[in-house]
Amino acid sequence: MYTPILIASFISSINAAAIISRSQSYPLSQCSALGPQTTLTIGNNVVAPDGYSRSATLVNGEFPVPLISAQKGDNFSILVANELTDTSMYTVTSVHWHGIYQNGTSIVTQCPIAQNQSYLQSFSAQNQAGTYWYHSHYSVQYCDGNVADSTLINGLGRYAGGPMSYLAVINVEQGKRYYMRLVSMSCDPNFLFSIDGHNMTVIEADGQLTNPLEVDQLQRVNVTLLPDTANASFVGGTNSAILRYQGAPQVEPTTVNTTSTNPLVETNLHALINPSAPGVPEYGAVDINLNLAVSIDNGIFYVNNVSFAAPTVPVLLQILSGAQDASELMPNGSVIILEANKVVELTLSTTGVGGPHPIHMFGHSFSVVQSAGNSSFNYANPVRRDVVSAGSLGQQMVIRWVTDNSDPWFLHCGFAVVMAESLSDTRAHMNPVPDAWDQLCRSFENRLHGDDRVFLEEYPEANRGAKPLFDAIQRKREGRGEITGRASKNGRPEVRASASR
Repeated sequence: MYTPILIASFISSINAAAIISRSQSYPLSQCSALGPQTTLTIGNNVVAPDGYSRSATLVNGEFPVPLISAQKGDNFSILVANELTDTSMYTVTSVHWHGIYQNGTSIVTQCPIAQNQSYLQSFSAQNQAGTYWYHSHYSVQYCDGNVADSTLINGLGRYAGGPMSYLAVINVEQGKRYYMRLVSMSCDPNFLFSIDGHNMTVIEADGQLTNPLEVDQLQRVNVTLLPDTANASFVGGTNSAILRYQGAPQVEPTTVNTTSTNPLVETNLHALINPSAPGVPEYGAVDINLNLAVSIDNGIFYVNNVSFAAPTVPVLLQILSGAQDASELMPNGSVIILEANKVVELTLSTTGVGGPHPIHMFGHSFSVVQSAGNSSFNYANPVRRDVVSAGSLGQQMVIRWVTDNSDPWFLHCGFAVVMAESLSDTRAHMNPVPDAWDQLCRSFENRLHGDDRVFLEEYPEANRGAKPLFDAIQRKREGRGEITGRASKNGRPEVRASASR
């Protein structure tokens, strides 16, 4: 199976260009571009982008889904309406604005959006400009609950043994420079992207500008491409799209995928603006030092020997109800409280198999002062991003950031912890609690089934919304036990653009 996924690109200039991929033999429907004030309707329909028909989760009935574009500094007001009907999949949802310093994460900052309900996401992207994306953040809905059988590039692909279905085509002219926004939205596979016979210049990573760096193979970054060569393999077309020069025949490529000689190495990436890492340029010389060891046992991830168990009450709701320290926050052992305006240095080591793991932090971009598999430290001009590889067995990575964005934020991959930043500031900026946010929990809890009903037996106040729930949680904390938490995952030949797995 393939994974239906969502992409959003935020541009800082009205003259910025996007490449719309299409084939003259099979015009790929250009996704409509939405503005910062819009509606996203989450629903189901049957699609077959790799030749296999099946029900999928779509946005506004489109696949690929709508692009959202905005100007730097715009305020966003996006109504997310849940019209999911296929009960063979999840019928509740939430939306995470990946890389934007904003909430929207179920179990951490809000309850999910129940079936036939809607929620208005209002936020500002502050001074952010670049390429980001949006996806579900409810359980494994983003992964579609399946292991993928095919790779889709711009919504089209093929699977082994399947039909020769259409592939996405990027049309270019020789000598023109193109700005390509690359996002790996896979839930599980690790992709290495290349274009046969071409180099690319990296200029942005995770929405952060970098010094230009020429490579021939890379991962989630933005690049410029100058089509000027045609010596490149294309066998079967799996994991592939087509880069077609103007005037080239409307046929599939015959290029050969050669071994990379200049792949992207993270330590060669350097932040373009204010490049130095915060704090004293010395390992450990910060306000807060964190050390996390990730391990895996029988398919379960542990951080410092604690496995994350999704709480029945969102962490933000617990904070607003009066929690003062980590011992009062669930899931127990998985919430780290951080003071405001402190420099934090996190060392994360991998002691189990299954890597490399991409680690994503919500609410911040961080400086990668030590990349996994590299022994050197760089405090002068490290790359700044919001996703970093934790490496493989026996490796470590080190990152730094400043706690200047109060709220509880996820740090996760297969494992998870919550960084609860400045509890007092969080309570201040969330006062009063928005009524719509209050309604989310009420609607969601009314639609729970099975074991989740235990929550309502313990906290029947949830049926009346988040505000009555505050008092119930506080009463329980003050004398009648702890909050519970339970586990819930010109004629030039055409060449190929590929993503190897």
